[in-house]
Amino acid sequence: MVNWRKSGLTKLATTLIGILGVTILAGGLVFGQNFSAAISGFVRDATGAVIPGTTVTAKHTETGLTRTVQTNEEGGYTMPQLPVGAYEVTAEKPGFRQQVRSGITLVVAQEAVVNLTLDVGDLAEKITVTEDIPIVNTTLNSVSGLINEKQIKDMPLNGRSFNDLLVLNTTVNDNRSNTAAGGPAYSISGKRQETNRWTINGMDYVGTNSQGTANAPNGMSDQLLGVDAVREYNVLGHTYGAEYGKRSGGQVTVVTTSGTNQWHGAVFEYLRNNKLDARNFFSTTEG
Repeated sequence: MVNWRKSGLTKLATTLIGILGVTILAGGLVFGQNFSAAISGFVRDATGAVIPGTTVTAKHTETGLTRTVQTNEEGGYTMPQLPVGAYEVTAEKPGFRQQVRSGITLVVAQEAVVNLTLDVGDLAEKITVTEDIPIVNTTLNSVSGLINEKQIKDMPLNGRSFNDLLVLNTTVNDNRSNTAAGGPAYSISGKRQETNRWTINGMDYVGTNSQGTANAPNGMSDQLLGVDAVREYNVLGHTYGAEYGKRSGGQVTVVTTSGTNQWHGAVFEYLRNNKLDARNFFSTTEG
């Protein structure tokens, strides 16, 4: 006699294991995409000698997330796959004063180089340095066009769609008038619009084809993700690194807004009627 209950449980367990495996693999693929940021650098003493074995901690000030690494024998360290945002970096080792570096803001696809110098002294003593790390990619020579959080939130948009800000980059041309559907379609660095690659939090938007349909991410209203849902995005037109690819056109990397330790929100309203319009010059004053 067949034990159907046991067979059903076995199938259920197999299905759950399969789902778990796909989730793990998908997570690996997501982190393989370059939609996060990184910090790297060297730790030296006042004489310029490297200090191996130093504990370096990066704290994401918006969420409290921390990442801790040790410097190698050459005094270097690296922290890949960090969420974008503001950071505070701390370096400490017995026999040296603790150094805290604040004012570091990471943007999508950036690797900021943060070098630290420790002075001899008691570990309980702390030296705090506040500075702004320039929003430049100091380790790669990709020509990038960052659309930052302030631009997305503050610039006026007809439709409140993040992709309308692509044209802030000089290499981007809005081609929606040349498409049959009239949806969002952009040519980057003179390349065909269907060759662009769009990723949202590391996941690919597959796109469509060259038969007159829009190939940028869009919904039924020809828009996708209001400006409140997108934190920032980066546009690479050419000469990008080997971690990019799959398509030969522009690489648009989007990072959505995530939660923080602070309560926040936004309210907006559309007001589109003729009550506030200027009077037509040829209209009569009556009526």
